[in-house]
Amino acid sequence: MNAIIRNLLAGIGGVVVGSIVNMALVNVGPSVVPLPEGASVSSMEGLRESMSLFTTANFIFPFLGHALGTLVGAFAAVKLAASDHMKVALGVGVFFLIGGAMMVKMIGGPMWYNMVDLLLAYIPMGFLSGALARRKAS
Repeated sequence: MNAIIRNLLAGIGGVVVGSIVNMALVNVGPSVVPLPEGASVSSMEGLRESMSLFTTANFIFPFLGHALGTLVGAFAAVKLAASDHMKVALGVGVFFLIGGAMMVKMIGGPMWYNMVDLLLAYIPMGFLSGALARRKAS
């Protein structure tokens, strides 16, 4: 198989794997850290309106979902890629960063969380997974 096609398919596979990890953590979060009284997360509008009720603890699992989803997805992509491993890993990170930025625009949230999430959960995790996968291959 052509290396470019294999790398593209690896990136898509990494996004799928990372999305599954992300959603699993985001969905399990309220079971571990209960939502505040009156918070509704069943719709985008309800989530947007509930943001002001959230405590710092309520942001732990969304951040973990974003960071670990990116880390695992980028690692999987690197393992599947034929070449340009760091580019593939960072490509997955950029994909999730764009998604994170879109969510910030749609939902909002506290500025501190948006900054931590956008600056630490995506590109650094993509880079870390690229470095870890490369190191493990050596």
